[in-house]
Amino acid sequence: MDELPIGRRVAYWRGRRKMSQQVFADRLGKSKSWVDKVERGVRRLDKFSVVYEIADVLQVDVQLLLGKDVERRPETQNCIDQVEVEEIRAALERYDQMSAFFQAVPHSPPLAEMHKAVSHAWLTYQHAKYGVLARMLPKLLRDAQAADSAYATGAEAKDAAHLLGQVYQIASSALRKVGEHELSWLAADRSIAVSQRAGDQLLAGLASFRVGSALLALGRVRPALEVNVNIANRLAPAYEPAHKGERLSVYGMLLLNGAMAAARIGDSATVRDLLCGAEQASLELGGDFNHYWTSFGPTNVLLHRCAAAVELGDGRAAVDTHEKLDVVGFNALLPERRAHHFLDIARGYTQIGNIEKASEMLLEGDRLAPSEIRCRPLAHEVLSDVLRRTRGTPPAPIAELAEQMGVGV
Repeated sequence: MDELPIGRRVAYWRGRRKMSQQVFADRLGKSKSWVDKVERGVRRLDKFSVVYEIADVLQVDVQLLLGKDVERRPETQNCIDQVEVEEIRAALERYDQMSAFFQAVPHSPPLAEMHKAVSHAWLTYQHAKYGVLARMLPKLLRDAQAADSAYATGAEAKDAAHLLGQVYQIASSALRKVGEHELSWLAADRSIAVSQRAGDQLLAGLASFRVGSALLALGRVRPALEVNVNIANRLAPAYEPAHKGERLSVYGMLLLNGAMAAARIGDSATVRDLLCGAEQASLELGGDFNHYWTSFGPTNVLLHRCAAAVELGDGRAAVDTHEKLDVVGFNALLPERRAHHFLDIARGYTQIGNIEKASEMLLEGDRLAPSEIRCRPLAHEVLSDVLRRTRGTPPAPIAELAEQMGVGV
């Protein structure tokens, strides 16, 4: 997009922000005609003050409007910035499968290399290294798409499709973390179709889980609840021993995600039923495992009990459950899951008015996995709430964290 005139870039970002020309003009204090002329290149933008104002309204770095590389500040290195989001979007917009229908794919990495790269990407996500993941995702998406096309008709077709399905899910999860919910939904939806070609019901179940998570983030709560519960019912563990642990894990995560959706609409009875079902699955599983990268088990069920209580506005129940957590089991979980819980329980403490403990939880999460706290819009909201309700000057660690996150004290 660098070679486009600035007016076209303005039009592009206005469209991305889903603003009409009239709304955009109103926010700038200009006329709709002025905006139209700028976007068509009839009117020049020759004042930097106006360019900066446009960038502020569009919530983009001014360098993007000027067609220049964004200078990344050191504290944003572990987050996903706008440039990286656009690179991921560009990779998702490719349709290599259709090109392969007409001609052979020129290059595809060996599947053995792809397996290693996908496993590395999952671990990077579960260690909450979102900036690192964002920088590897565009190439990983292109490679996985090329492999899926290259092996589409061979004996390795299902293996290649399986890998692409996983990459779409990784992208969906990472994009949802940083607030790119529409793009997260697109990647998750892509994973469903690819997972079906891979012939793996559990991968398709997890793709449905990602779709449900994206829908929930978009505020589409009832569809999120329905997709999780419907697929969970179809994946209810059968009696065959093969892959029982994996099936229990995917089934349990669907129930947990459904419980979070039910909590969002205040349906406490459904929350209770789904959490009980997940707890039963975790007990049958017999421990905390990371089958299919789910981190499912009794400990994760308890973390979701806390999170669901927070969504229901019952901070006291969330805190009580948190205080009963098995420390050994909790510490064995990967950093993303633990830091996510610290963010949830910080919200719980704010609900009962314990701002000091809420601050401690945010700092614990930041020490464990900085990206989970510093990169997530939800964490910014919680920190803002903590600062607003802190009497007097905030403690130095919280004030420092707020400064690093760009949250006003």
